[in-house]
Amino acid sequence: MKIIIIGAGPGGYETALLAARRGVEVVLIESGNLGGTCLNEGCIPTKAFCKNAEVLDGLKEAETFGVTGLSYGFDFKAVTARKNVVVEQLRGGVESLMSHKLITLVRGKASFKDQHTVIVGEEEYSADHIIIATGSVSASLPVPGADLPGILTSREILDIEEVPQRLCVIGGGVIGLEFASIFRSFGSEVTVLEYCKDILPRFDTDLAKRLRQSLGKRGIEINTQAQVTGISSVFPAEAEGRVGKPVYNVSFTRKGKEETVEADKVLMAVGRRANVGSLNLADVGIEFTPRGIPVNDFMQTNVPHIYAVGDINGKMMLAHAATFQGIVALDHIMGFENGIDLSVMPAAVFTSPEAASVGMTEDDCKAADIPVRCLKSFFRANGKAVTMGETEGFCKIVVSSEDGRILGCHMFGPHSSDIVQEACALISTKATIDSFKNIIHTHPTLSEVLQAAVHS
Repeated sequence: MKIIIIGAGPGGYETALLAARRGVEVVLIESGNLGGTCLNEGCIPTKAFCKNAEVLDGLKEAETFGVTGLSYGFDFKAVTARKNVVVEQLRGGVESLMSHKLITLVRGKASFKDQHTVIVGEEEYSADHIIIATGSVSASLPVPGADLPGILTSREILDIEEVPQRLCVIGGGVIGLEFASIFRSFGSEVTVLEYCKDILPRFDTDLAKRLRQSLGKRGIEINTQAQVTGISSVFPAEAEGRVGKPVYNVSFTRKGKEETVEADKVLMAVGRRANVGSLNLADVGIEFTPRGIPVNDFMQTNVPHIYAVGDINGKMMLAHAATFQGIVALDHIMGFENGIDLSVMPAAVFTSPEAASVGMTEDDCKAADIPVRCLKSFFRANGKAVTMGETEGFCKIVVSSEDGRILGCHMFGPHSSDIVQEACALISTKATIDSFKNIIHTHPTLSEVLQAAVHS
């Protein structure tokens, strides 16, 4: 058996490695850096920035912990240099893994010749099965000025040379809020413009509202129900001391009123779209829409031996979703039994404080006519959080009123991205709230916020 995998992000390279370990020959094709968006311009570099932001926030609060007379500077070029070292180190690790004897790594842009053959440059590669894992690209608003030089995407903001005094973030989703939180810690005045009623539109409403309040306390101005109508730039006079550096005016309407935000940098963070334009899909009969390539539960496209995993299918644009979709696809190709439940997909937002979510929200349950009760607790009552001086946050567990099964968990607060994994395990095993009550948690730990909610 032979498999072609197009794209070496998490859905591509991890599937290639697993296939090779199972004795399958793989041709892995990548036109850019190994690791995809997540490693090179997404999850990893932003988390490197998050660590710098965390250190800065800790220094600002040092006197609370008895550290006095502290003097320090902030070298943003060192921040970006450290980020690059982290990315290069992990990329090198991926490249080392791809040296497996059954993996042929092909550098270049792929296009379909037919339903079994892919062309890269002047070379042709054929296989029994093909997995498309070409990911996604940054989306943009179709408004005047969106293409002005200097309007940043989530990739470009990682390589700016200095911290902007004023940053306008268009989009209050995961990407926008993470950068808003990071650059607020770095010293920027940050304004977020979100079209929807709440930030994090796909998250639990209660969580979104509380996180918005928490970010507001940090000085991040968040405007919801804000429809951006255009972006313009001006160059201030020499007397203002900003010669050669444009100032951007972002116009938007909110509640029938026209408003403007002035910023030194603008981040366009209105989500990502499936990279369906990277392959000549229509020529070989693969169905697709602007949202991605439709697939079934086994990640098969309308052409049964061609699969699509990760951002390209538009189901769930998360690195770990791509990884496990790749496992589902490979298992189906090889005829293996598979017990992965892709509906239980944890997600995290690395703001300060962090937010995390897994399972159904209260609104999801209402829409599905599932009667539920919601159990809540707060980090301010958690002993470990108090000792850390990080008491901002809450936890909400959604439970079926009929059988007590745990359906969802939504929280924000320190280390929420780690804590939510316990709830993920419980939901995956269809645990009930009564069985969760009997699980002993170490004291004092942050995970006791889950226990406190259960016993509330």
